[in-house]
Amino acid sequence: MKIKKLLVASHNQGKIVEITDLLKPFGIEVVSANELNLPDVEETGTTFFENAELKATELAKISGLPCLADDSGLCVDALGGRPGVYSARYAPNRDFDKAMDLLINELKQSGSSDWSAHFSCVLALKLPDEPCRFYEGRVDGEIVSQKSGHNGFGFDPIFKPKGFDKTFANFTKEEKSAISHRGRAFQKFVTDLEKMV
Repeated sequence: MKIKKLLVASHNQGKIVEITDLLKPFGIEVVSANELNLPDVEETGTTFFENAELKATELAKISGLPCLADDSGLCVDALGGRPGVYSARYAPNRDFDKAMDLLINELKQSGSSDWSAHFSCVLALKLPDEPCRFYEGRVDGEIVSQKSGHNGFGFDPIFKPKGFDKTFANFTKEEKSAISHRGRAFQKFVTDLEKMV
């Protein structure tokens, strides 16, 4: 099936820009839930898979368009995998500056010296009359105690991926896409897309 227009189930501008850039080579027109005034789908799932599927299925139904949804988050080992699926809601009023302070304080109070963490991303693609297709990406690393960098969004200024000496917020968009959780999930999605096209 040739996808000409794809709805991205997100109101997050940073995410939309990343996805639009990744899909440019395919000549696919990307529209966001925001542009079409579509509602935020309540994330009632307990896993990234469930939330991505909920969003993709619901917005594909409302819009009549193929829909790509993602659910992603930061999972911190010393906090038992939190904030995980609640990453966006961990931020008071979506203020990630406050969320990062909160997370660093929580880690300091945990008494753990192991600040290992990973970002996880699950993409769900819902095409008409087909079950959802899923693509998962993950990047391991650690939380740093000082925010650093101004690129990216969310928890990027305090996440340092394994094998690098800088946080995601110090990566260029291209560098981050090459190794990020979303970038890795997208590589799988793009491989599938090439087969479909």
